[in-house]
Amino acid sequence: MNAVRNSVVSAVLTVLAAFGANAQVDAALLSGDIDLARIDALITENAESPAVVFDLLGEKSRQEARTGNLRAAADTAAVRAAFAARNSGVFAADLPALFWDAGDLYRQAGETDLALEQLYAALEALRDGAANRLLTGSLMREIARLEETAGREDTAIALYAGADALPAPLQEPPPSRSDAPGYVSVNIYYATDRARSGRSIPSRFYGHQRSDGLEYGLANVTIPKVRQPGTISAPSVWKLEFSEDPAKHVMLQSVTPVSSDDFFGVMRKDLDAQSATDAFVFVHGYNVSFDAAAKRTAQLAYDMNFKGLPILYSWPSRGATVGYISDTAVVRLSGRRLTRFLEDLVEQSGARTIHIVAHSMGNRAVTDALELMALRRAPVETPVFEQVIFAAPDVDQGLFAEMLSTIQPLARRLTLYASENDWALEASRKLHGNAPRAGQGGKGLLVHGTIDSVDMTGLGADMLEHSYVANDHSAILDISTLFWLNLNPGQRCGLTARDDGDLAWEYREQACSSQSLLNVIGLLRNAGARSANDIRQFLSREFGDDQDVQALEPILVNLASE
Repeated sequence: MNAVRNSVVSAVLTVLAAFGANAQVDAALLSGDIDLARIDALITENAESPAVVFDLLGEKSRQEARTGNLRAAADTAAVRAAFAARNSGVFAADLPALFWDAGDLYRQAGETDLALEQLYAALEALRDGAANRLLTGSLMREIARLEETAGREDTAIALYAGADALPAPLQEPPPSRSDAPGYVSVNIYYATDRARSGRSIPSRFYGHQRSDGLEYGLANVTIPKVRQPGTISAPSVWKLEFSEDPAKHVMLQSVTPVSSDDFFGVMRKDLDAQSATDAFVFVHGYNVSFDAAAKRTAQLAYDMNFKGLPILYSWPSRGATVGYISDTAVVRLSGRRLTRFLEDLVEQSGARTIHIVAHSMGNRAVTDALELMALRRAPVETPVFEQVIFAAPDVDQGLFAEMLSTIQPLARRLTLYASENDWALEASRKLHGNAPRAGQGGKGLLVHGTIDSVDMTGLGADMLEHSYVANDHSAILDISTLFWLNLNPGQRCGLTARDDGDLAWEYREQACSSQSLLNVIGLLRNAGARSANDIRQFLSREFGDDQDVQALEPILVNLASE
């Protein structure tokens, strides 16, 4: 335990340093007093933290572009892409998009040959993996146009021919689970108040700027068939992987905006086609891009074998380590927009059962949205939502507790996941005048009569990732169980009552952490099997004499018998 605590302390100090860098960069951004020399100094000071350096290089390139120095912005973007390639085993980055960004800046600066150098690097990165054919063709045509500008007609003709020879991309979105070798496709719905970036590449389609309102759409994510539940695999230099491959990595393949009327209409048709009635909304946290949030939403849906509508609400987080203060500035406005989206979702989606899962700073948007919704509907006589899960909320604990009584009537059950070893929340606590955060566990775990508080500290080192709810299959299992049977904490696998009474619980790993159990619970939920007899019949019919599944039957029957 001391080793874990020491690791947490070390991580907190590192993050506080990053947040300190963020505070100065963001202050310059908000005031308009942009000091590139200070950003350079911060890069030097954080040389031992590659992810922070990567984010600072992005800030530097953006500031140079805003001041009109496109050549300098392009140079910095090229350095950033090369830096990401060298450190791909340390943090995940979309290398094709980074090289493409640098090439586009060089093109705007009139540096054709330098632009081509970066675009060819992007093409190589795309070609190394089983990349989206539409993107590859688009990039090849962009390179061909630049080669024409440079007077190299033969090269341009060859590139155009190569792009035309690529297999045509799918005209319709792939089914929710395809039979393509090595990976499956998961379609998700999204609502966002991020502004479009102007780029066609899916991972760059939305940036971190705020839009004037909400935009809706569909996204497709591919997930490898062979992977550990809860993980979002990315290329690793240690495995000699330099670009994404859908058979190995979780990839955002397409982003398709649609009108609000079409959006809800497609939802209703989708539910009818699936003979489903459920939906869940995932709201991401700080330092999350649209690309990463879409992948996380698809991963949750896939790992839970979710039948229904997986929906992402993405607010304009910078998706950068040095974006904490700017994220706090935009997330509250997003809460106002989220509340309108939730109202429309309830009225127009056709879903009869809607769950909400909020993570980290995204809980600020969700708590604001639900409080406003409850006040508008007061008195709330019937729950509007089924499960509302506050995962590691980066919200002032006192404020969170005050809001719960107003929010509670909206949901059939409220659940809080917290951890004593969450370094990001500990850093946030220090930055907020030592005020406890609602997602912190241990002795300071929030206990309130309206919510089930679950201390997930027992997941151990996974706490250092600040994403244990999505990254650990045991936590996903608890969410999936809630979606299935709405059991009290004492009836669920792995949860034990604390001394606080029946309002506080802690996770303890046991047989219920089986990966097979997660999959089977999803199948049972989709089949509508809720009684012990339903479960026995389903397992016998679908799995026969499979001994691994037979071993799970007592656990499943016990859950349904409670």
